[in-house]
Amino acid sequence: MKNKQFVFILSAVVSISGFSQGMLLPLISFIFERDHVPSIVNGFHATSLYIGVFLTSLFLEGLLRKWGFKPLIITGGVLVCLSFLLFPVLQAMSIWFVLRLIVGVGDNMLHFATQSWLTHVTPRNQLGRALAYYGLSFSLGFMLGPILVPLVNIHESLPFLISAGLTFIAFSLVFTLKNSFPEPSEEKVSLSSTFINFRKVIHTSWIAFLFPMVFGVMESSLNSNFPVFALKHDLSLIDITWILPMFSLGTIIFQVPIGSLSDRMNRSHLMLLLTLIGAGIFLLGDFFIAHHYGMMAIFFIAGVFTGSLYSLGVTYMTELTPRYLLPAGNLMCGIVFSIGSIFGPIIGGTVISVTDNQFFFIAISVLILLTSVATYIFILNNRKFSEE
Repeated sequence: MKNKQFVFILSAVVSISGFSQGMLLPLISFIFERDHVPSIVNGFHATSLYIGVFLTSLFLEGLLRKWGFKPLIITGGVLVCLSFLLFPVLQAMSIWFVLRLIVGVGDNMLHFATQSWLTHVTPRNQLGRALAYYGLSFSLGFMLGPILVPLVNIHESLPFLISAGLTFIAFSLVFTLKNSFPEPSEEKVSLSSTFINFRKVIHTSWIAFLFPMVFGVMESSLNSNFPVFALKHDLSLIDITWILPMFSLGTIIFQVPIGSLSDRMNRSHLMLLLTLIGAGIFLLGDFFIAHHYGMMAIFFIAGVFTGSLYSLGVTYMTELTPRYLLPAGNLMCGIVFSIGSIFGPIIGGTVISVTDNQFFFIAISVLILLTSVATYIFILNNRKFSEE
């Protein structure tokens, strides 16, 4: 297997997964807002995607060790593709909740398997750059996803059918790869051993898991709640489809340089700096919501400083975690991301409703700032431990 072909195929899978998520979240939010569904209900419905991610996380390590990387990716792709084909056919809120949940299951299989495969084969001194490219692929897809949303005005089925077709093409490429397996665990794989491994990686790497979690809150809230928030402030659907991709554009342009920088400097200090600046940028959002170009600039700069938090968190986790625990560590990254993503739309929808469409970005800023505080405490504790 040629390395370039391997990287290209995994990148294609991740980018199409990002494309589908980037399309699905704002699309259904727009459809529900158009149909006058309350903001809290809209936000709660968006959590189904991440509930699917969370529910499968407990079983994926065992499946990965039993099946290998390749079958897990293919299974996830099939689930996502079939779900997108069913959205236009089964049009009911309760059924869409289930379909979004299944998309979450499939996406988690895709991400966990590709991410674990990548961390399995990449030397540690190159992980920052490698995972930056991984995150770049997802961000590129996520940026382009919302562009499909206006097609709903032509025909409601179009965005779903296009996403299904692209997903099918991407996961079909995986058939050309040779299957492989992660390093064997010291214990027999079971649900109890998975929980034991979770406890071990939380003990060694707890600080690293905060970044995927806060990224999950931020990403899901921006893509699910911001369209509702913006429409209530008289921005148009076209405005929203231009503003949302700016976050991913900022991420894409700077993700590899920041990932490479993380290989050369103290990651704790870098994460502290990025979260502090990111919190400050998001703080401006509530003051510029009526300004189309101002919001585009804020989303772009926020993407520069916070768009890499997931991939940097995974890199940080890999640095702190023993190698045989990496599957559990990767899985925990997915779990905390899904937890953050479940609560993101609920928090955003509640803030929009309770504050009469105000303080949405201030809430995001506070959450990021809390992560900065935790990172600073971790740095101080490590310094104290080193001195002793």
